[in-house]
Amino acid sequence: MNIHEYQAKALLREYGVAVPEGRVAFSAQEAADAARALPGPVWVVKSQIHAGGRGAGRFSNDPDGKGGVRVVKSVDDVRENAQKMLASVLVTKQTGPAGKEVKRLYIEEGCDIARELYLGMLVDRATSRITIMASTEGGMEIEEVAHRTPEKILKVAIDPATGLQPFHTRQIAFGLGLSGKQVGAASKFITALYRAFVDLDASIVEVNPLVVTGSGDVIALDAKLNFDDNALYRHPDIEKLRDEEEEDPAEIEAAKHGLNYVKLDGNIGCMVNGAGLAMATMDIIKLYGGEPANFLDVGGGATQERVATAFKLILRDPKVRGILVNIFGGIMRCDVIAQGVVAAAREVDLRVPLVVRLAGTNVDAGREILRTSGLTIIPAENLADAADKIVSAVAQGVAK
Repeated sequence: MNIHEYQAKALLREYGVAVPEGRVAFSAQEAADAARALPGPVWVVKSQIHAGGRGAGRFSNDPDGKGGVRVVKSVDDVRENAQKMLASVLVTKQTGPAGKEVKRLYIEEGCDIARELYLGMLVDRATSRITIMASTEGGMEIEEVAHRTPEKILKVAIDPATGLQPFHTRQIAFGLGLSGKQVGAASKFITALYRAFVDLDASIVEVNPLVVTGSGDVIALDAKLNFDDNALYRHPDIEKLRDEEEEDPAEIEAAKHGLNYVKLDGNIGCMVNGAGLAMATMDIIKLYGGEPANFLDVGGGATQERVATAFKLILRDPKVRGILVNIFGGIMRCDVIAQGVVAAAREVDLRVPLVVRLAGTNVDAGREILRTSGLTIIPAENLADAADKIVSAVAQGVAK
């Protein structure tokens, strides 16, 4: 789950992470009032959307103007910029060309920036340890730094048996070229950030840029927090921070039915059981020249109703020109899935090609149900056969 920058900073502040003072605003008047309540003479007006690259982004109604993060020097300028930014669509590298509408702003006090650094924490799946990443290249996307100058990224893995130790924070501080009082400030900052990461069941925390001020303080000029969805039951207060307007409506609907759904840009809908099999299905579709329209994992115990819901979610995307169902029946029986597919196809009046590949428990019974359904369902013997058939059917514009 993602949250906005102002929400992330509020949470981190509770753990002693140094952040600038700021106020959230939903109107130009609220933005001006927030500026008056904050120290001047410089303020920063920040668009609040769930996407990075806001500063370098452009508003669709003003492509040659300023980005989504603006430094201003008067309360009147705060109000004027807020009026231009609110209700406008901000396009960044991460939003895609459609962009996101700005519905709230964060008004923040200005900062005396001496250096910009990068600091992030995540769970490294390879080592099953929290790994701290730091770089002197603050303000840049860490993926770009990793591609161009990987030697500038310092990584420190934390042993869960001992947790974060003082030598870890000093290693990072020295690696960032800090000295004097900056080392102590950085160590305090990293320790507080680590405690927040663990206590809040975060999956990613990213501070970019991490700023060293002219007076030697270390503060988070920006902050991004993502949370492990599987741990949200332990944090109802955090779950309340969810902004569903920033999320895809289809993904929200899928979650209500226990489905894992992510919309993509292709035209071949995928319905699969198991995340790994879903990834493999998308890969082989691309291998055969097609483009997947979604990631959709119906889980290990999908009912007929859940399968029908999955079909409806896939067909909600107007780009979908065909559907590939790829099911391995382990816990889930193939005959039950086949019944669900047939019922769902009839319920939604399916009019695009449908290729079904079944394997596993009761596979013969499942295939017989599909064969005798009276529906035009294209059977597949294996995954390669399924990908070849759905890509060919979509390319030929077959309508069912």
